[in-house]
Amino acid sequence: MSNSVVTAIHQRLSTLTPTERRVAEYVLAQPQVVVDASITQLAGSCKASVASVARFTNSIGFAGYPEMRMALAAELSRSDSERERFQVSGGDVDRDDDAVTTVRKIAFSEAAAIERTARQLDIDELERCVAALRGARRIDIYGTASSGLAALDLEQKLHRAGFWAQARTDLHLALTGAALLDGRDVAIAISHSGRTLEIVQSAQTAAKAGAATIAITNNPRSPLAQVCDLVLVTAVSESTFRSGAMASRIAQLAVLDFLFTRIAQVEYDTISDNLQRTFHAVTDHRID
Repeated sequence: MSNSVVTAIHQRLSTLTPTERRVAEYVLAQPQVVVDASITQLAGSCKASVASVARFTNSIGFAGYPEMRMALAAELSRSDSERERFQVSGGDVDRDDDAVTTVRKIAFSEAAAIERTARQLDIDELERCVAALRGARRIDIYGTASSGLAALDLEQKLHRAGFWAQARTDLHLALTGAALLDGRDVAIAISHSGRTLEIVQSAQTAAKAGAATIAITNNPRSPLAQVCDLVLVTAVSESTFRSGAMASRIAQLAVLDFLFTRIAQVEYDTISDNLQRTFHAVTDHRID
């Protein structure tokens, strides 16, 4: 479970009931008020019942309101410390921010996305993904738009390491390629929301063909997560100027780097030799 209340809310927002969503939006808007409020006070502020608030805390992964409130207090404390380090008063970019403030806020947000993702990552699940990929005959990687860029990044890394890996950013190529996989292969499906139809369909087709499937998503309860064998979860919170296409990419790339580096560590002798050979293959195309 993520120890970030804000991230947990963003990851599960689409699955909450209307009343739970009202509570969630209040917590996101007034986190410091919630830290100092009893469950009865929060219920009153949200025009909800105490039972609804309790269900909300369970829905976002906490045992009860006291646990969520303690986690939120710790998160606010960490955030204040990070803001001080980056010299920003707020994490979201405002339309009137100058260039210096804008750069600092974006640096703060991206560093926070990587740190939250690393903290909540399921290491055992990461190692299971590594084991599946090490023995794969073929690796298909599915992604569109910003997630497609992440797919291409992983393809390049795996290709230079000596794996047969292909990024499939076109739906028809993804589906036809997935249909030709079998039990020797692995399919990696990347989607921030976990609800992109083309990516879910590609993962389903790969699974039906017998391949092992890995989801990389910000939503652990999404349709994509439900159809894949293994799930690696990013921890990204949206903001005004940073849509999913911007905010998710840095966390996705971090997870892919975690994954690739663990594979390279385990297969060090073979992969280091392949990386050296591919490096020397393009040396003549550099300007001294």
